[in-house]
Amino acid sequence: MVSAAYATKLLADLGAEVIKVERPGFGDASRHYGPFPGDEPDPENSGLFLYLNMNKLGITLDPCSDGGKGILKGLVSSADILVQNYAPPVAGEMGLCYPDLQETNPDLIMLSLSPYGGTGPYRDYKGYEINAASLGGVVMHLGLPERSPLNPPQMLGHYQVAVTGAMAVMIALVTRDLGGTGQHIDLAEADSWATFHAGVGIVQWLFGLRTTIRHGRRVRGGPYPNTILPCKDGEIRMQAMTKREWNRILEMMGDPEWGRDARFQDRLKMHELYADELDGYIGAWLKERTKGELSQLFYEYGVPFTPVNTIADFVNDPHLAAREFFVEMEHQRAGMMKYPGKPYQFSETPWEVRRPAPLLGEHNADVYCGLLGYDSRQLVKLRQSAVI
Repeated sequence: MVSAAYATKLLADLGAEVIKVERPGFGDASRHYGPFPGDEPDPENSGLFLYLNMNKLGITLDPCSDGGKGILKGLVSSADILVQNYAPPVAGEMGLCYPDLQETNPDLIMLSLSPYGGTGPYRDYKGYEINAASLGGVVMHLGLPERSPLNPPQMLGHYQVAVTGAMAVMIALVTRDLGGTGQHIDLAEADSWATFHAGVGIVQWLFGLRTTIRHGRRVRGGPYPNTILPCKDGEIRMQAMTKREWNRILEMMGDPEWGRDARFQDRLKMHELYADELDGYIGAWLKERTKGELSQLFYEYGVPFTPVNTIADFVNDPHLAAREFFVEMEHQRAGMMKYPGKPYQFSETPWEVRRPAPLLGEHNADVYCGLLGYDSRQLVKLRQSAVI
């Protein structure tokens, strides 16, 4: 639902012509997730769908129907890339089998995204993001050490595997254009998770048979402080890796008497033995100040610091506004809406929002008649027989 859509969004935003293929009638599952403007469910107004599918053409097709597989092969015959995120057994039933499709188009690059990949003993297992993250070793590291692990937030795994997939597609394109051929990219979300956190847990085990622990709000190990603490109007994230930064914090706080305590001179021991006590001292000072006041103070004293932003804070952050991160786009049903924009700033390569996300089947005539050569009568028959 998300991984294939975001991978292709990254390509569409840089100029690729992307055709979004949806089920006739129901459409993509993300159309039914929301959020919806005014909290009124409407499959044409889903914020998730509108964001993931900007800059794309939209058609409907049932590849399992009589005639559907032939139409799919017609689309594939002139395509550079096919991206799909069905489980391997389902993909096979839908005709998304790379050897067969490559006969139609030898230069085709096909990206298959699934929880566990197309090979191995788990390939046919059903799974969602929580399953892939658990298998990839990430879930065990999330949450408080004394409590059960937590689920990754905000579909993070789907977006992570999508970024990996988009990068893999571009590598395959370069390889093909340098004299290679088309190829199939089999990408498991569990594998993507495992490489994503390899430096945190897997390498420690492979090289030293040591397991990492859940950190919670305070990073375990290293010098104090490296933690999240409450302030007057929310929470902040502070860190002091060097002795100089720690001295700057004490100076900023007015050189409190407890800062000269003999116990608080070895910052590794401070973390191991006295972190709760120190959190209390610093926390009392923080609670008298707002995130805005603290941001200015930490900046002036040159100490790493960020407020823990809510979504409202993030959307209204002046730094993001200065970088023109958010974009506005008029949609024919949802109206004028604001969306997250480009995640990178190229000095030359253009990034632009060219069109809003499509209505369900909006570009059927453009694609089936303009690209595949069907006439209007054939289009009506395909619609009446629920092929499109």
